[in-house]
Amino acid sequence: MLSLICNPTKISLLQLIANKLDAIEINNPKMAQLLCRLIPSHCPFERDIRFCDRVLLHIPPMCKLNPFYEQLVGLRFKALCYLADVCGEDITAYC
Repeated sequence: MLSLICNPTKISLLQLIANKLDAIEINNPKMAQLLCRLIPSHCPFERDIRFCDRVLLHIPPMCKLNPFYEQLVGLRFKALCYLADVCGEDITAYC
C-alpha cells in the first residue's frame, strides 16, 4: 500500500482519500444526479465472451479491487437517498 510515511500512527494516503470520500455530504440535487450518473450501479467490467450461444470466457467483476470501491458505492447510495427522500425524485432511472 502507498504510505506517506512509515510511522503506523500516521494515516496513509489511501486512508486519507477514503476518509475524504466518506465525509462528502450531499446537499445539492444537481450534484446528487451527477454522482448517480457517474458512479455505476454494477461493475461495468464483468463480461461473458460468447460464441454461438456458448460462453467461451467469463471476465469476473474487478471493481472490488478498487481501494475506494466501498466509499464510491456509499457515496452513490447517499446521493440516491438524497434524491428520493429530500427531493422526492423518482430514482428508478439511476438503478
